Amino acid sequence: MSHSTDSDLWVTWDDYNHLVERLALIVHESGYAFDQILCLARGGLRVGDVMSRIFDVPLAILSTSSYRDAGGKMQGDLDISKYITMTKGEFGGRVLVVDDLVDSGVTLERVGMHLREHYRQVTEVRTAVIWWKACSKVKPDYYVDHLATNPWIHQPFEDYDTLRPNQLAAWVKKGRAA
Repeated sequence: MSHSTDSDLWVTWDDYNHLVERLALIVHESGYAFDQILCLARGGLRVGDVMSRIFDVPLAILSTSSYRDAGGKMQGDLDISKYITMTKGEFGGRVLVVDDLVDSGVTLERVGMHLREHYRQVTEVRTAVIWWKACSKVKPDYYVDHLATNPWIHQPFEDYDTLRPNQLAAWVKKGRAA
């Protein structure tokens, strides 16, 4: 991970993919046998997809959103979708909730409450993230990196946050020089 400081963590696609694989290994080595993965969209989509494939378990998706002010860099009110999306089967049993990071801890805490209140068929919930920031009031069950300085994490897919359809031709032609 290049150019990182105490206040900024820069992550390449290769770094990101390796971190997701390390998270999967940590969960595997723990011996936790879960029935489903629930990824928190949008940040947990890539993590959930890869882990669902590795563990060969169903993937469920719950949309949450809190970073939308100041170009996605300022946390606002947390919104949690009313419904969980999955292709087949019933949502329940032992669930591994995955996300990319835990920052304040509000999302993981509120999602846990949401599952207890609305999904009685869930018997156990554990959490897994790539990054656990020290400022979080919630400690995930599984994580790859504990970030003591609470840096802003610059993830590789954030380039798409400012890319618009009318810029795609130049982006593709010049190798991301939009």
